[in-house]
Amino acid sequence: MEFAGGWDSVAVLVGDRVERRPRRPDVEPQLRREVRLMPWLAPRLPMPVPVPELVSDDPLVVRHVLVPGEPTGGVDPAHGRALGAFLRALHATPPAGAAPLGVAPADRAGALDRDTAQVVPLLPAAVRARAGALLDAVRDLPADAVVHGDVGPEHVLADDTGLTGVIDFGDAHLGDPALDLAWALHGTARPFADAVAESYGVTGEQRARALLWHRLGPWHEVTHAFDTGTSPAEGLAAVLDRLSP
Repeated sequence: MEFAGGWDSVAVLVGDRVERRPRRPDVEPQLRREVRLMPWLAPRLPMPVPVPELVSDDPLVVRHVLVPGEPTGGVDPAHGRALGAFLRALHATPPAGAAPLGVAPADRAGALDRDTAQVVPLLPAAVRARAGALLDAVRDLPADAVVHGDVGPEHVLADDTGLTGVIDFGDAHLGDPALDLAWALHGTARPFADAVAESYGVTGEQRARALLWHRLGPWHEVTHAFDTGTSPAEGLAAVLDRLSP
């Protein structure tokens, strides 16, 4: 059985394990980083996460035990409390221990320059100044914690017992902890978001930074569309929606 929707990897279920292969050559370093990182990171976290093992080097194939569950709806406060505790533990892991395993700051400046060159010109003139201000606001935010980099409903799994795990650490890097709080605080039901904030201990400054990252989220959908030759229309609509005052 193939799992649908992965941008970076082809994932199929083989017995009780998930087998993953990169969709593109540029994804290979991500998978190799996960193989190094996750055995070190998993014991430090309060919920299950994938711990991939190398099956084949050429072509690159990795496997890990299936983390069960379905994408959370971002509604149940109990799920929010568990996610807040998970993210607090993740962000408390020592960057000095993760760095030798390949966890480094993302090329934020390069990504923002690309957004400026490729996305801003597609926006209506009336919102381009607001868009530029958003890009400027995130440019110098912290990059000092181990972050998942893509926390959203498809990567936070749950069943009728509660949250069952967090998956897909391909975008893990040294970044702003508020990035991982963006969807949890600003894309979910209020009871869920409040539970995350209480469990994590979110400050007002972190909440404000998380809103910036939440507004920036759809921009990646647009650049990904350019990379894959698909229509950027859906991503652009989301960019405009989140830029609304």
